[in-house]
Amino acid sequence: MLNRARKLLAADDAAPTDRSIGGGVAYVYAPVRLWHWANAAAILVLSLTGYLIGTGTPAMKGEASGNFLFGYIRFAHFSAGYVASVGFLLRIYWALMGNAHAVQIFCVPLWRGCFWREVYQEILWYAFLTGDPDRRPGHDRLAQLAMFFMFTQTITFMVVTGFALYGQGAGTDSWQYKVFGWVFSIWPNSQDVHTLHHLGLWVIVMFALVHIYAVIREYIISRRSFFSKRSAERGFGD
Repeated sequence: MLNRARKLLAADDAAPTDRSIGGGVAYVYAPVRLWHWANAAAILVLSLTGYLIGTGTPAMKGEASGNFLFGYIRFAHFSAGYVASVGFLLRIYWALMGNAHAVQIFCVPLWRGCFWREVYQEILWYAFLTGDPDRRPGHDRLAQLAMFFMFTQTITFMVVTGFALYGQGAGTDSWQYKVFGWVFSIWPNSQDVHTLHHLGLWVIVMFALVHIYAVIREYIISRRSFFSKRSAERGFGD
């Protein structure tokens, strides 16, 4: 598995840049598109329901037994959590079995000087301080860095803590608690896990806002995002 990851990174380094592709077509994210939008829908539901679970819902008229609003919110949250978790596992599988671009958000070559030089060029580009840098199909280096730290790591943390909290409610005999109950050996106070899980929500929200801004900006300035035909042909964007 480690050797395959090294080979994929080497293939990524050898991938042609935007200016070297010419009129060819590079299919990069074909199987990832479905995961992207299913994951986006799941995260939207998780964010809205998670916010309501953390802050509470408006008071409802009548007896508590007469309405099930909070129960529906929790059900939607748990269902979306399963969708996001299964999708993330399938995304990990594709990272191991797919092409060089599939592994980008999981394996970032932080030890390479050329990687940080490309990150620096991307920062200048997004700060409107330089022209459009050479691009290769797939994520640019700054996007790769953001995906790894703000998305991949955060989603992993949210899945683990989410199932741990679910297992606590389902009981110590549930598979969720048996698999993820070790979380409470790190944070014995359940409220601490709730708080950290809720903070993870805001990391995801901030990432989503920056991601949407970057996609729209790329489309307006360089016509290179999933909105554009050029992107669909060459695989730029997410």
